[in-house]
Parts: sequence; structure tokens; C-alpha cells
Amino acid sequence: MSTQGNRLLLSCAALVLALGEISCGFAAEAAYPQRPIRFLIPQSPGGASDTVGRIVARKLGENLGQQLVVDNRPGATGNIGAEMVARATPDGYTMLLTAPNLVTSPSLYPRVPFDPIKDFAPVSQLAQSPNVWIVHPSFAGRTMKELIEIVRGKPGQIDFSSSGLASTQHLAGELLNVMAGIRLVHVPYKGGGPALIDLMGGRVPVMVSSLPSAIPHIKAGKVRALAVTSAKRSSAMPELSTVAEAAGFPGYEAITWQGLVFPAATPKPIVGRMSAETIKVLAMSEVRERLRDLGYEPVASTPEQFAGYIRAELDKWTKVIRAAGIKLE
Repeated sequence: MSTQGNRLLLSCAALVLALGEISCGFAAEAAYPQRPIRFLIPQSPGGASDTVGRIVARKLGENLGQQLVVDNRPGATGNIGAEMVARATPDGYTMLLTAPNLVTSPSLYPRVPFDPIKDFAPVSQLAQSPNVWIVHPSFAGRTMKELIEIVRGKPGQIDFSSSGLASTQHLAGELLNVMAGIRLVHVPYKGGGPALIDLMGGRVPVMVSSLPSAIPHIKAGKVRALAVTSAKRSSAMPELSTVAEAAGFPGYEAITWQGLVFPAATPKPIVGRMSAETIKVLAMSEVRERLRDLGYEPVASTPEQFAGYIRAELDKWTKVIRAAGIKLE
């Protein structure tokens, strides 16, 4: 056989081998998952995000026919768990429950061991929960507009509290400072409970709280609610307007949210399968009711939609954190 003939045979053999590998790859992805999936939750067991993650993980496991094995990895405001997933093999068997820290940490810390855009493949947003602006009943301002006017007349003289430095409640206040051109002074607490106690005791006049924590005190008349921080009104208290409505600031939104991400380079068919199954789970009435009982609104989004949301959140909070000069060590 001529040299040219040998080369042709070798080329054909190589093509058959390559096509075989590709078809095997597609077959493996079509059969996904073939073993349990490690599900990292970067929070201690029992917290709100942990509970949301476990509700969804249980149903996903049932639908996929393989268990999602929860691995709680708290620490460094979620950065430890995020780094572990960012460095994991992108085969669809390691997944992260993520939250706003994914997009705030790069601006808060001198260095983070991951890039929120380049190191992850978004799957779907799961749920979101608004915060709420509340004041002591004796506070003069009864609306968001009145609060803003009072602060504008006394720059740097009125405090607002939150559950902690760089929490979504803190950032909600700083976002208002930026958008309204005012200067509320932040008083961080170690948790929302102590902050609420001091608000009700009159030691701090204004607070941004998670809505579920504040609802009992709002209904009891111990605090007065001004507006929720979400883009839409909350089904938990639909009578409360949003900050965007009440203060006339379109685009104002500062919420707690959760979502699922894989390591970057996870095959698209696997990402698509997990996203489709997640959307199915979030459409279940049982799941929706349980999430709403926790104060969360189910979301469900495509990978492309969630990727766009992450980019928008990263851009927004980078600007706000820099403007406020917030830093964590």
C-alpha cells in the first residue's frame, strides 16, 4: 500500500476513534447523574440558606435518581465553600449553593480565591427574600420619603442598624445612601435579633431587617415598617410598598437570594439538565409553600438568566461597597 494510502487509513481510524469518544461523552452526559452529587452549602446547618438548600436538594435527588449529599462548609462569609467548588473537577458531581456573598466578597476582601464570573457555571436562582426598612414607633418619619428628608437635613446624625457588617441589610442602607445622596450612619450588630431588641428599646431609631424576622414585631406594633427592599412587593406583606415605589428610586433592590452553580467548564448538557430539574422542583406546590413559610419567594431561572443576574449584582455591589468604603479582613 502506498504511503498516501497508509495516511488515509490512519486518518480514518483517528476520526472513528474521535467520534467514538464524542459519542461516549454525550452518552455519559445523557445518563447523568450516575452517582451521588456533592452539594456544598457554605453555611452552618440550620441557617436560612441551609434550610432552603436542603429543601431543594431533597427533591432534586428524588427527581434525578441520585442523592445530593449536603456538605456544610461555613467560614469566611462563604468564601471557603466557594473556593472548593471553583477548584473542583467540572464533571457535574460538585455543586455550590451560593448567595450574595459570591458577588460582594471580591470588593470586601483584599483577595478572594475565586472569580465570581469566570470560575462558575450558573445553574438556576432558587429563591429570594426581601429586607424591610423599619423604625421605632416614636421616629418622626412615617414614610421612606420622610425618612430621607429627615436624614438629608441631619447628615451623619441618624443611625441605622443591621445584622452585621456587609450583610445584605447593611448594603441595603448603603445603597439608599448612594441613590438618595444622604448619609445614614451604620451601626453593625452581631445578628438581627440583638439589633431588633435595641430598635424596639429605642436605642437605635432605624433598622434594615430581614422581613421574616421583623413581621411579628410589625404586626405587634413594636416597630413601624416603611418599605421592603425588593423590586416587587412581598406576598408575606403585600400592603407594604417597595422602596422604589415609596421613595421614587427605580432599580433599588437589596435582597437575600440563593442559587446553584457548578464549577466553570462543566459540560453544558449537564448544566442544562440540572437547571431543568431545578425549575421543575421549584414549580412543586409543596416546595413553594415551604419556601414561602420561610419568607422566601421561589424564583427558578435558566443558566443564562442567572448568569445575567450575577453580573448585574456584581456590578451594583462593587460600586456601592467602594462608595461606602466597606472592608473586611
